[in-house]
Amino acid sequence: MATQKSASKPTRWRNWSDSVRGTPRAVYLPRGIDELAQAMGRYSREGRHVRVVGDGHSFTPLAQTDDVLISLDNMQGVIAIDAERGTARVQAGTRLRLLGDQLLKHGLAQENLGDIDVQSIAGAISTGTHGTGIRFGSIATQVVGLTLVAASGEVIQCSETERPDIFKAAQVSLGALGVIAEVTLRVMPAKRLRFVSRRERVDDVLANLERYKWENSHFEFFWMPYTPWAQVKFLNETDDPPSKGNVFGTLNKIVLENGLYWVLSETARIARPATRTISRVSAMGIATVSETDYSHRLFATPRAVKFQEMEYNIPAADFPAVLAEVRAVMKREKFNVHFPIECRFVQSDDIWLSPAYQRESAYIAIHMYKGMPYERYFRAIEPIYQPYGGRPHWGKMHTLDGATLATRYPHWDDFRRVRAALDPNGVFLNDYLRRLLDADTPVAPALGASTGESSPTL
Repeated sequence: MATQKSASKPTRWRNWSDSVRGTPRAVYLPRGIDELAQAMGRYSREGRHVRVVGDGHSFTPLAQTDDVLISLDNMQGVIAIDAERGTARVQAGTRLRLLGDQLLKHGLAQENLGDIDVQSIAGAISTGTHGTGIRFGSIATQVVGLTLVAASGEVIQCSETERPDIFKAAQVSLGALGVIAEVTLRVMPAKRLRFVSRRERVDDVLANLERYKWENSHFEFFWMPYTPWAQVKFLNETDDPPSKGNVFGTLNKIVLENGLYWVLSETARIARPATRTISRVSAMGIATVSETDYSHRLFATPRAVKFQEMEYNIPAADFPAVLAEVRAVMKREKFNVHFPIECRFVQSDDIWLSPAYQRESAYIAIHMYKGMPYERYFRAIEPIYQPYGGRPHWGKMHTLDGATLATRYPHWDDFRRVRAALDPNGVFLNDYLRRLLDADTPVAPALGASTGESSPTL
């Protein structure tokens, strides 16, 4: 039987970074599509409002609700493998790490992943989550079919050939069309990658940018603010066996990149003027690491140190100019920030609400340690992206409204049309989405108060 928690006193919920809080009336954990469809039909008849949550790694209020919060934690695992077509049908609540492990048992893998693997597959695709690699799209581009439970309880199958308009809207949907119950993914034979990380001067990275992008399957770098240094990461396929007993690699990820970095971050929070010194110390601590393993184990790294984040997609050709402006503003404003600026590259796609829609893309992400004021920093950097047609990552903080976003996405009104047809009564809309998807109504900025803690109403 499905689990439903409800009480006269609402349940308290918060996302991973504590930038969003909510008090849902009920939390529902269905165990399968039939239970989910029945529940949605009932909620629709009762005039309830529903949001779906995975691990809560979105920094924006996408999952926030004061009514019904659905978790798909009881709907996890691979359902079926079609070896001939090279696809895997999986339950939508499956966490990416579990999915990688289960696919590996079948000798399979996803072609690319982001740097965090605790999200559900449905949450990852719904927000346009991506990794890096100029020849690879976001995770949503791996989707070839979806099973969607609409507000009415109707179970809808969609793909490129079956109800294609719904499919293009649902690949990156913000959870606004219905509950994704199953995902069919294009998969590939399992592959091993060699991971190399090292410190380089950021000017040298920029001088070698095109070569690094095209000569490596996956390339990204992290510029350490107020230093000439960057951490550069490369991933490439190899026939070598997995590294055995790579104690230094484990030490670097768990102890240096998390334990020691937490101590440095707490120091920065308590003594904010020391952030530039801490950034320099962090840069000097970048180790040279090389290890080999199966791909899903190397794409992601542990993220125990919490932060707030803003990330924008821009045309890849404009990346050098945008990063130069970011560096100039930081030099001028001298923000108290020690978290690195993350730079990644993604192939164009044809998904309606994908930030990489019809353009080879670069992503530039800025971060601030949780508990430190981030609003002045984020508000100073965000305008830099706008002349370049910047599109925010849907799960990261931004202040754009529906009217502005409508100019950035050619299929914005097509998406709204499909959404209205599937959910005419707005069952899946919360206050944030209602404002965001109404192009005539400004959206409340998804940034918090000057204390560094976001308002729970945002």
